[in-house]
Formats: sequence, C-alpha cells, structure tokens
Amino acid sequence: MFADPRRRRLYYRCLYTGIKETDILLGQFARAHLADLPEGELAMLERLIENGDADLYDWISGRAPVPAAWDGPLMARLRAFRVEL
Repeated sequence: MFADPRRRRLYYRCLYTGIKETDILLGQFARAHLADLPEGELAMLERLIENGDADLYDWISGRAPVPAAWDGPLMARLRAFRVEL
C-alpha cells in the first residue's frame, strides 16, 4: 500500500493499537490520509500513537478534552474524520 517504509510502519501501527475501537478509527484514518500527511503531521502521528489507547479514543471521540500538546491540526483532522465515519 505504501512504498515509503516509514508510512508503511505507521500504517501498521495505526491498525494494531491495542483496542478495537482505536484500531478501526486510526486504521481508517491512516488508509484515507496517511499518503497526504505533511511531514509535521506525520511526525506528530508517530508520537501521538505512543499514548494509551483509551486516551486516544477519548480524545478523538470527544469524550475527554484534548491536552494542549496534542490539540493541533492533526487532532482536528482526526476528530473531523471521526465525524465523517
């Protein structure tokens, strides 16, 4: 799917985060947007998925406020994508 090893590795990590809900959310987002992500958002996604699955799901779904460190363009894209699902 991705020729670039970095994007391929990140895609795999988005598909297998730990809990099914986050796997689905991040996996579908990665499938739709990973090829187009600018370098800054790509690096942010790599760091973002290091957080706990429950936190990621809560932040993206709007169940918990997003910490200031993660509240930027990438999180806005993730939250907008969630609404599209």
